[in-house]
Amino acid sequence: MKIHSLSFRLSVSSIFVLTAFFYLVAFVLEQSFREGAEKALKEKLQIHIYSLLSVAELTDSGELKMPTTLLEPRFSNPGSGLYATIKQVNNVLKWRSISATGIDLPSVLRLKPGESTFVKGGGGRFLLNYAVIWENEAGLEQYYILTVAEDEHYVRGQVEQFKNTLRAWLLLVGFLLVFIQFLVLRWSLKPLRLIGNDLEQIEAGNKSRLDGQYPLELKGVAGNLNALITSERAHLERYRNTLADLAHSLKTPLAILTGCIEPDVVDKKTVTEQISRMNEIVEYQLQKAAAKGQQQLTGEVDLSIILEKIISSLKKVYCDKQINFSFAQSDNCMMYLEEGDIYEIAGNLLDNAAKWCKKNVRVSLSQLNREQSSLFSVLLQIEDDGAGIPKEKLDLILQRGVRADEHIQGHGIGMAVVNELIELLDGKLVAGKSESLGGMKWQVYLP
Repeated sequence: MKIHSLSFRLSVSSIFVLTAFFYLVAFVLEQSFREGAEKALKEKLQIHIYSLLSVAELTDSGELKMPTTLLEPRFSNPGSGLYATIKQVNNVLKWRSISATGIDLPSVLRLKPGESTFVKGGGGRFLLNYAVIWENEAGLEQYYILTVAEDEHYVRGQVEQFKNTLRAWLLLVGFLLVFIQFLVLRWSLKPLRLIGNDLEQIEAGNKSRLDGQYPLELKGVAGNLNALITSERAHLERYRNTLADLAHSLKTPLAILTGCIEPDVVDKKTVTEQISRMNEIVEYQLQKAAAKGQQQLTGEVDLSIILEKIISSLKKVYCDKQINFSFAQSDNCMMYLEEGDIYEIAGNLLDNAAKWCKKNVRVSLSQLNREQSSLFSVLLQIEDDGAGIPKEKLDLILQRGVRADEHIQGHGIGMAVVNELIELLDGKLVAGKSESLGGMKWQVYLP
């Protein structure tokens, strides 16, 4: 479904954020413009009051005299939207402009001389009241309150015009930003679509791995996916080869068994030998198929803990020999491997060392630096004080079914599995003679 698309989710989120942002911006700008328009109106009304004061006269008898024609023509036009009145302290109307005929402008009666108030009064008008004390030449003082009013539509018209213009521009900018955001998201998510297309090509069999030019943030993902694909293909190929080897290996024993049951007397010894051999073949192939090899997507494994568990178990198995196990390790030997593979490798090597040693088995686990090796990072070394293995048999015991001593019970597949597992891990197995103990020395190098 489209709702599950990452691009769709990001687009909807960005549209929601931009809408909320533009709404807040519009609200703040509209309020700021309204306050600015009201402040400009107040200043304009203050100028009108000063113009009225400039033309007003106070007679010797204390009467207020105003000219019939004022500088602002709107005061002389009824219904012009601009009104003015002059009252005394007892709310006695002394003068009103022609435009204010029939209109009562409320005044604030308790103002100190020189003070003014700007309010929104009834009838949808903004009023500015200003108090003065007038003194004529005879020294007679009069207290007057001058009131100038402007209809609200003056401010409302400006605000509505600004609001319409602002919203139109914000809507245009919003659509432009959404379109730009869509292009940015499409460009930014292109590597993800590229990986998706490459995975589809791999699934269809047209590609064998992710080989596109991916950004730095996705190179690790692509590398892990390639490692997983390679590992799974190797595992599948291993199963196929194992089944082919199993079928091929069982042909000869089955043919012998078929020949054994044709005579009247069944050769039980031959049948038993071939059944035993078939069991060995099946066990070997199953262990070979179960080998997982290097797994970069698994968790970290502490090799020292696994070795300690194996040594503890072998002490119980070979308690009669009273084997002296010594274990030296580095501070940190963590690796991305399957525990089962390490148990198989170390278990077989340590079991052989315990089986063939006299009294001493020495185990060491160490980290390799770049000066020691550029290909491997961990060295597992196992030594014993046994008789050792002749050089001519070292290569043979790594083959299936070959044992160092034919008189000892076993299948001869343990070292073959160890060798194959180490190869699957891209490691190296080195055999030699222990200089200090005199027996075998096995060195396992892991990448």
